[in-house]
Amino acid sequence: MGQTLTYKILNRHLVDGKIAAGKDIAIRIDQTLTQDATGTTALLLFESMGVARVKTQLSVSYVDHNMSQFGPENHNDHLYLQTIAAKSGVYHSRPGNGICHQIHLERFGRPGVTLLGSDSHTPTAGALAAVAIGAGGLDVAAAMAGEAFYLRCPKVLGVRVTGRLSEWVGAKDVILKLLSILTTKGNVGWVVEYFGRGVLTLSVPQRATITNMGAELGVTTSIFPSDEETREFLAAQKRQNHYLPLAADSDAQYDRTIEIKLSEVVPMAACPSSPDNVKPVAEIAGILTRQVIVGSCTNSSFSDLMMAARLLKGRHINSMVEFAVAPGSRNVLNMLARNGALADLISAGARILESCCGPCIGQGFSPADGVVSLRTFNRNFSGRSGTKNDKVYLVSPETAVASALTGRITNPCQLPNLLGIEYPEIKLPAQFIADDSMIAAPLSEAEAAEAEVVRGATIVVPKAPTPLPEQLSGRVLIKCGDKVTTDHIIPAGRYLKLRSNVPEYAKVVFDCFNQKDKPTFAQRALKLKQKGIAGVIIAGQSYGQGSSREHAALCPMHLGVRVVIAKSIERIHKANLINFCIVPIEFVEPTDYDKIKPDDVLQIDNLFQAVESADQIRIIDKTGSFEILGSLVLSNRDRDILLSAGLLNYTRNKANEREND
Repeated sequence: MGQTLTYKILNRHLVDGKIAAGKDIAIRIDQTLTQDATGTTALLLFESMGVARVKTQLSVSYVDHNMSQFGPENHNDHLYLQTIAAKSGVYHSRPGNGICHQIHLERFGRPGVTLLGSDSHTPTAGALAAVAIGAGGLDVAAAMAGEAFYLRCPKVLGVRVTGRLSEWVGAKDVILKLLSILTTKGNVGWVVEYFGRGVLTLSVPQRATITNMGAELGVTTSIFPSDEETREFLAAQKRQNHYLPLAADSDAQYDRTIEIKLSEVVPMAACPSSPDNVKPVAEIAGILTRQVIVGSCTNSSFSDLMMAARLLKGRHINSMVEFAVAPGSRNVLNMLARNGALADLISAGARILESCCGPCIGQGFSPADGVVSLRTFNRNFSGRSGTKNDKVYLVSPETAVASALTGRITNPCQLPNLLGIEYPEIKLPAQFIADDSMIAAPLSEAEAAEAEVVRGATIVVPKAPTPLPEQLSGRVLIKCGDKVTTDHIIPAGRYLKLRSNVPEYAKVVFDCFNQKDKPTFAQRALKLKQKGIAGVIIAGQSYGQGSSREHAALCPMHLGVRVVIAKSIERIHKANLINFCIVPIEFVEPTDYDKIKPDDVLQIDNLFQAVESADQIRIIDKTGSFEILGSLVLSNRDRDILLSAGLLNYTRNKANEREND
């Protein structure tokens, strides 16, 4: 029986375990990726491990999130990241060079490698046949220190791609179609692998849009084969020596197979406020819009922005629409400037934003109250834009520009009839600009030994967790519903600059649920912590979906949270909880969720022993005088990490053991 592409790459990197779905495995990591919003903490934790230089083939630190620089915090982070990267053997992509996923695709990604990134959209590199996985910053720090990455061997969902996309239909519509089928829930422990003749019709940037937004499915990663399209893209980036043909065997067996017929895909939109609330654009056409943005790591490639420029050439956006463009990389922006497309965008009324994440993470360009905002982004969680109760729709560049021209959500297929616009075919250039002058190479080991690291006053080394108690007495601080995201747990936007200062950032945990004139979640949690009472979080399905931000575990840990009990917990967030010594428990009976109330006092008599060896744990609700059973779905390594008081302590202990052998 032939192998899937996923299993071929995993086998080549296997350090421990057996490649079989559901089994615990460890893989060697070739490359790592961090960005400033998570990377500052990741590199602080890397320093705490006592390793002088990274052990990977390649590690890159990007600055692409905190670019606004209101106050000293952001620039403090930038200087720290630049100097610690140089000292630690890490490449550093400076502010303004572009979005990490776009840059990594252009300049560093390659077929057959493993990439671990402290950003949930790291799977973008799967467009180049890499096994690229998003993880918490502490896991990435461990990989930088030479540790293997541990995970459950995933099942592989094969997506057979046939046919060819019709005019006016983009790659964004393909992944939205898949989200309408699979939704954002129930896909933990899977990889999506694309195959079939239709794949040959998709360019690498189109594949990157699909793998990028595959993160919204909740899968481990997504991957395409490496073929002639891959070779041409790498050659155009002057990296043809990185090309390697890779594909699944012709008789590969998938755990499940579905088919996407490209010719049947139509323009789609993810409606407020979830990426899987998908409808055909034709069904929602006519809704007034007052804001449109093209950009983000999902749709900011050269081909995406050239599509926008061609459609807007000689025209002007609707007078009631604010329209912005955020290029994915400085090289893309430079190419648009040289070929005249940038002038076409500006002449049409576009506001040109910096080459960074920006509005996608609530860093500016928030919409007005009650208006519809169309964005080519990957997430439209409520409030993520920076406006409460926002109405954000996720669409393709084609749909975005069509709507910007008309002032209403518009099916781009109607543009020939509405405005006499013919479909422009966009071809990738034979050569991209490949200017790496804003990527700083690390110092040599000799130079690094003498180098100083710049540490601003706002950069605070995170404290390690305290050991688990034998017996836990806790109080329910909050009871959440289904699909609570890491944006709900710890907001980005205007608070993003606090990420390198956990005591300050922890003050806004669950800020969206705080009520005016009442104690905040953080205040209540700290009051309990001072009394020696643990905080407990109760949640529904898919708790912790979305961003990989480890602060959604690190900050609650700082506030004294020791247990999360949920119907289900998403993969990255569950790993982050374990890494920071918060015990993830799932309800054995989902209906038990309804029994527990906020402020209930919970008791677990044998917490330490259960974490050590049990698959179920008895939880006593002292307030309601009843008991429930929780499930501990933990690997042996997960248990060891929890019993060691977190991954940092666990890694230090392992290093000491190796030194003493």
